[in-house]
Amino acid sequence: MHSITSSPHHSITKRRPVVGILMGSDSDWPVMQRAAATLERFGVSCESRVLSAHRSPELVRRYVTSAGARGIKVFIAGAGGAAHLAGVIAALTTLPVIGVPIETKSLKGLDSLLSTAQMPSGVPVATVAIGNATNAAILAVQCLALSDRRLQRELTAHKRRLVLGIRKADREINRSRLKAPRPAEAAGRGGQGSRQLPRARVIG
Repeated sequence: MHSITSSPHHSITKRRPVVGILMGSDSDWPVMQRAAATLERFGVSCESRVLSAHRSPELVRRYVTSAGARGIKVFIAGAGGAAHLAGVIAALTTLPVIGVPIETKSLKGLDSLLSTAQMPSGVPVATVAIGNATNAAILAVQCLALSDRRLQRELTAHKRRLVLGIRKADREINRSRLKAPRPAEAAGRGGQGSRQLPRARVIG
């Protein structure tokens, strides 16, 4: 069993939650907590619930149909296997629904991905990669940022951090390549022969 919170309603901040994170089982929490943590970094309040599309459909219906009146603007739903939770939510609301396919032991999450993504025309679910709850949270922030300038600035800063991370990785790999002995030198010291390997080329 995985502990989510001491309360069935989990709020990242003291503000009114605007994102509802749902999962079909508490075993999905190790993945879905990354969505909660990402929303927290952006200063977005959320609540997390365990609600099963198959085992507690009426609870799902009650939660989803009352969510808009309580201030929820985006749903993030994670489920594995016969992962119908996001689709059921999408059928019950006009709010954006983001699906997170959870990896499974039998099919490594392919079953979850297809169950989440293969929605009928007219009932969309924005589906991210298997287990990528972080991207689900960022997509939720992007939805909210359409009417929130602070979040627009936060997303711009996020993109800048991504660029800085790539630049740092580029510098480090070039620095390590310059320090490494050339193939001919290594072959001479280690007796590996005289054949030279092509030098690595970094593409920016």
